[in-house]
Amino acid sequence: MVALSEIAARSSWIFDLDGTLTVAVHDFAAIRRALEIPAGADILGHLGSLCEEESASRYRQLELMEEELCVQTMAATGALSLFQLLRRRGVRLGVVTRNTRRNALRTLEHIGLGAYFHAGDILGREEALAKPHPDGIFRLASRWGVAASETVMVGDYRFDLEAGRAAGAATVHVDVSGAFPWPELTDVAVGSLGELALLIG
Repeated sequence: MVALSEIAARSSWIFDLDGTLTVAVHDFAAIRRALEIPAGADILGHLGSLCEEESASRYRQLELMEEELCVQTMAATGALSLFQLLRRRGVRLGVVTRNTRRNALRTLEHIGLGAYFHAGDILGREEALAKPHPDGIFRLASRWGVAASETVMVGDYRFDLEAGRAAGAATVHVDVSGAFPWPELTDVAVGSLGELALLIG
């Protein structure tokens, strides 16, 4: 486990996007039904297992649904206060998302956080293997010239935490429900980004 004080001192932070930096709006069960994906299956994993033509068709459907959701969300509670704090400390900030990079950029602009990121520090599913693979964390760490074990991975879902653990990063689980179902993958658990800002402030 990585101590809160050590996490607070780290200068390279990576965030999941949907449900972490944003208020969650994705109805994944509905998306699976629309794309004829079995209940509970990993959406990207299932699409990747299909034949090329079928996979491409359903990916296009998924992207259209994701594009519509970009402008239906808002910044997560406390996101702005956390990013103001991290900016004052000179922390490098990145995003690794299972969404597309284009949608990530649009979403960040829509919720008012776009100015906190360099465009090259935002990785979508086109640039990095999808979480829970740690590829995106390794790529950003390499870009920043730090070890992946020196980064912090912040996310709302198991895939984010698994990616962080696999990369050797510190992990922060943001769970607005307060359930925190993956303690074995979590170094710090918070109910909001605002709570995280208070803890490290």
